[in-house]
Parts: sequence; C-alpha cells; structure tokens
Amino acid sequence: MITKKILFSIFIFGVFLLPKALIAQEKPTDSIQNPMDQLGIQEDKFQENFFEALKQKAIENHELALAALNKAKDVAKTPEENAVVFFEMGKNYAALKVYDEAEVDYKKVLDILGDRLDVLQHLYDLYYQEKDYEKALPLVRRLIPYDEDYKEDLANLLTLTKNYDEAIAQLDELDNIWGESDIRNALRAQIYRATGNTAGAIENLEQKIDSNPKNEKEYLSLIFLYSEQDNKEKAFETAKNLLKSNPKSQLVHLALYKFYLDEGNTTEALKSMKIVFSSNQIDEESKYRVLGDFIQFVNKNPEYEQDLEAMATLFSEENGGKVYEKLGDYFSSKSQKEQALHFYEKGIAHSLDNYNLLKNTLLLQLDVKKYNEAAALSEKGLEIFPAQALLYLLNGVANNGLEKFSDAIESLETGLDFLLDDPQMEFDFYNQLQVAYTAKNDLKKAKFYSEKASQIQSSN
Repeated sequence: MITKKILFSIFIFGVFLLPKALIAQEKPTDSIQNPMDQLGIQEDKFQENFFEALKQKAIENHELALAALNKAKDVAKTPEENAVVFFEMGKNYAALKVYDEAEVDYKKVLDILGDRLDVLQHLYDLYYQEKDYEKALPLVRRLIPYDEDYKEDLANLLTLTKNYDEAIAQLDELDNIWGESDIRNALRAQIYRATGNTAGAIENLEQKIDSNPKNEKEYLSLIFLYSEQDNKEKAFETAKNLLKSNPKSQLVHLALYKFYLDEGNTTEALKSMKIVFSSNQIDEESKYRVLGDFIQFVNKNPEYEQDLEAMATLFSEENGGKVYEKLGDYFSSKSQKEQALHFYEKGIAHSLDNYNLLKNTLLLQLDVKKYNEAAALSEKGLEIFPAQALLYLLNGVANNGLEKFSDAIESLETGLDFLLDDPQMEFDFYNQLQVAYTAKNDLKKAKFYSEKASQIQSSN
C-alpha cells in the first residue's frame, strides 16, 4: 500500500493561510519574507514562541517544541494563528507517537479552515500509522477531489475494511479508466481468496484472456487457480492454450513440465525443463523447485539420471555450486558414493567458500580413500576457514593416509587449538595423533595421545 506523501512545508505560511486576494498581490523579492509578516502578525511573543517551536522541532526536541507552541497558543489572537499552532502541535505529537493528541489538533485545524490538502494528508498518514483503516476510509474520500490517485488507496482501504464488493467495483472502475495494473490484479486476487470466490476469480481471468490473448500473466494466474482447485485437466488445457497464443513464452514451462511428468510424457517434460533452466526470465528459486521435482522423479525412475545431470549442467552455468550440491545430496541419500562425490567435486570447483559442501566433499573423498585430493582440498579450505577444527582433522586424516605423518601431526596439533567442546572430535584428533606418532616411532607421544583418547572414551 502506497499512501500519498506529497507533504507541504507548512511554515511557508503564505500558501497555507493567506487569502487568495493577497496571494495575487505578492511580488517576487530577493529576500525571504518573515511568514508572520505575511500574516500581519506583529506580536513579538507569538513570533518568538512559534519560531522557537520550529527550531526545536527541526532538531527533534518535540517536547520543547510543544511547550513553545502552547505559549504561542496563549497569545494567539486570530483563528488563523490558532490553526498554524494546532497544525504544528499535531505534527510534534505524531512524531512522539501520541496519536490521539495529534488527531485532535489536526481536526481543530480542519474545523477552523475547512478541508486543506496538507492537513488531510497528515491526518491520513496518522491513521495509517495507527492502522485505523475505518477512520482512514472516509478521509481518503475527502482526498480524492484533490488527487484521483487516491482512488487506488480507496480500493485498498475497502479491502482492508472487508468491503469486498465495493472494492471490486472500485478496481473495475480504475481498470476501465487507467487500464490494468499488476498491483490491482494482485489486490483483486487477494479479495477472491478472502471471500472464497474462486469462480469469480476464474471468470474475471477468462474475460481478460478473451480480451487480450497475448497476456501470459493472466494465463499463469488462471493455471494457478485451477491447480489450487485440483482441476489439473483445466490447468493443463490453459497452459497449452497459452503456448498456442504465445509460442515463445518461457514462463508457461514452469507449469507444463509438471503436467508432462504427471502424464508420463517425459520427452516433453525434459524439453520444458530445458527451457526453464536456460531462461533468463525465470528466477533462481523457481528453477530450484523444478530441479527438486525432477530429482524426485528420477528417484522413482533412475533410468533418467543422465538427463538429470544434463539439466543440472544447464542450471549450473548460473549457480553451479548449489546445483551440484543438491545432486550430490540426492545420490548420497541413495548411498551412491561415487556419484555423490562426482557432483560434490563439481560443485566445490564452483563454490569453495560453501563450507557445508566442502565438508561433505572431504568426508566422501576420505571415505573412498582419495587422500591426495582430500589433502589438497582441505589445504585450500583452511585458507578460507582457518579456524575450523574439523578441516585440520580431515587434513590430518588425509596426510596419515598418504603416510605424510609429520604434515599430519602439524595439522592435527594446530587444529586442537581451535577445538571447542566436542568430545567426539577431540577423540578423533587424539586417535589420529596416536597413529601419526606411532608411525614415526615416537612411542612416548603415541602413548600420551592414546591415554587422552581413552580418558574421553571412559568419560562417555
């Protein structure tokens, strides 16, 4: 919701309070006139207190500003002087979030001067801050004669106050005058959802499609509504109609791929997914959702695993690390270690700073005894995450596997300095250090770490 905030600077009072006859007589000068002189206000006390209030408000001392305004009010002689004071008081109370007092003062100005755009706008904004939409509703009707853009505010307020029929009528009127807008379409859909009037929403969208068959957004909204109603047949039919009317549409394939998968037409589903992953019109989140659906499909139909990798390759051009990580997780969940590692390694080549992916890659490399790769990767990882104890441990395991025991000891003993309260990892460190020192025939050190490992085991 965007309220109107064309707020006038009220201390330029020549516009705010001068009669139109006097405004017409004004002549341009090179100096800024005292606004109080323009009003014919000569009383020093009024001016002194009023300008003190403006000064205090400018530096956000609103309590002091209100004190000065109360003094100015006490010496005010005319209704116009009172109006100026009440308006400034209202703004200071609003800044202090004393909304009841602000409302009272704004209304006093309106009582004295009648409807003024700037005062009405301040009062309208006040009601919005309070979320008092019932009070804002009649006020926005008073603002419309000044600016017809407030008709959109009216439609929104009618929705917020659950005057749904009137809100729909207002939206229709605005569409007829100004043409459609995404904001009004979203508001109309919100009303249909709130009222459960899905049939009305469908009818409205069908009419729009009839009048403008090239508008793919209306088709997509209709597909969504049919899908919400679990009317897959109508949703699929609408998607195919969109493709006929707009053969170059990319967004339609966000719906088509799933329909094709559901009906077993894998060839067409793959074509649609290829368009989705190659599209620069489709957001990343939607692409991940499509990838997730295809992974589930491949889980039941493993013969399409090669197609899964091909689709991921298209997507990976934008964000390879996350895509390959998702595929690695899929194969890891099936205990297909070599396949999982294949994708993890492809992913880490794109995203070395993805710690979770780095960890999973290293663990699998060690599991399948790819010690050289694990040693090199953990070294790179430590350049990015120098305080991660686990990486020192994995580097030590890799170097032990390579029989580089001195390197293993250096890494493991360094990693102990970063170890927090994690008994299992501490046990693993001591165990690996025992292995390394035993291999180096330093039995004293080996025994030392063996005993520390045993202590942890016995305490658990």
